[in-house]
Amino acid sequence: MTKTVYVLNGPNLNLLGTREPQVYGTQTLADVEQICAAACARHGLALEFRQSNHEGALVDWIHEAGRLHVEGRLAGVVLNAAAYTHTSVALLDAVKGTGVPLVELHISNVHARESFRHHSYLAAAARAVMCGFGVQGYALAIDGLAQW
Repeated sequence: MTKTVYVLNGPNLNLLGTREPQVYGTQTLADVEQICAAACARHGLALEFRQSNHEGALVDWIHEAGRLHVEGRLAGVVLNAAAYTHTSVALLDAVKGTGVPLVELHISNVHARESFRHHSYLAAAARAVMCGFGVQGYALAIDGLAQW
């Protein structure tokens, strides 16, 4: 049975490539999806790659991943919740409620940025937290999930 990796992206990540390229680089979200597809292929994993600017959609997708987790068909979730990392108790509750293995991911080093970015609600439920590797961090996160 092929397991699936959910890669979920939060608000404004649809602007990758044009939004603050000095912080986030010039690669687009489509480029990130290709990086993730290649990483999943290396490990024989299926990929669900999604982005939403809406918190509730991210919660729904975590619930969906949770159902696969219960069935033994989920390798894990890579979540770049973007700004919701620092504000969303709802996302934390979704991760805790479903028990999905989660890697919290940030393209930039959030600890070298504004102080409000230093706190993560998600970190309490994540198996791993990655930041500062640029978009290549997605592939590293998938490599990590493949080892669990």
